[in-house]
Amino acid sequence: MSSPSIPLSLIDFANVYSGERPADSYRRSVQWAQLAEKLGYKRIWYAEHHNMKSIASAAPAVLIAHVAANTESINLGAGGVMLPNHSPLVIAEQFGTLGELHPGRIDLGLGRAPGTDQMTLRALRREPSAAENFPNDVAELAGYLGSESRIPGVEATPGKNTNVPLYILGSSLFGAQLAAHLGLPYSFASHFAPAALQQAVRVYRENYQPSERHPEPYVIAAVNVTTADSEEEAARQVEHVKRSRVRAMAGRGRTLSEEELDMLVDSPAGEQILGMLQYWAQGTPDQVRAYLDDFAKHADADELMVSLNSTSTEESLRSMELLAKAWEL
Repeated sequence: MSSPSIPLSLIDFANVYSGERPADSYRRSVQWAQLAEKLGYKRIWYAEHHNMKSIASAAPAVLIAHVAANTESINLGAGGVMLPNHSPLVIAEQFGTLGELHPGRIDLGLGRAPGTDQMTLRALRREPSAAENFPNDVAELAGYLGSESRIPGVEATPGKNTNVPLYILGSSLFGAQLAAHLGLPYSFASHFAPAALQQAVRVYRENYQPSERHPEPYVIAAVNVTTADSEEEAARQVEHVKRSRVRAMAGRGRTLSEEELDMLVDSPAGEQILGMLQYWAQGTPDQVRAYLDDFAKHADADELMVSLNSTSTEESLRSMELLAKAWEL
């Protein structure tokens, strides 16, 4: 399979940069989506995160509604909704509403992680054991969005017969096995959890049980990308993003000098965080295309979900344009 035949999609983390408010992030998300639509990207997903000062996508359905109203054709979805945080009926009603407003354009990726820390999990009124019911919650949700509810006398309005497509998200064998059992597409979070990528995809494909809507398995693999006009410029952006990631995840909100951050980057905690970013295409368009071509084969992927990592709005838009041209979208 040659690289241009594999669709490229985008993850938008709705990042809030220093000195910004979430509203600034949402304006950027619309700008991103309008350009991605023009360039030929397949879809954009927004992930549910809570209690994270630099990420404003806590309410994916609301953000999707806003972006969809300001675009025309690109698919938009959750990548994903952390289903144990919610009632399946409520999610069916939210995404059923989106499906009615924007038919054929809405995706619903589902994860079982909390998308936050233990303290915030309690604030969400969620029991840690809720994740154990994830397979049943997925089946209940699918019933609400289809024609037959699994709960007698309860239907999702809106939701019923919208058939909003479901995707199972994961970073372990659990999600791979569940997606295979249910006959659903599978999206692996290899942009931040690379360890089990190949094993999970192999398990998914080998155990896939065809469904009416999905007779064949379908794998989406996520990957970090920084494309710039020069190799040096891409390297500068990557270094900045990596240091910012370590500062946010290991700094625990402390104000750090550059020297202190250097020490943190070189510490075991810093090395662990950077190890999560193993799959990262960086450089000129030709270099990034070559990397992604190899990565698609390595991941046995049908589609690549790109996390663009740059240090400003202008750089991310430029990266998006260069990548689209390199991939011949």
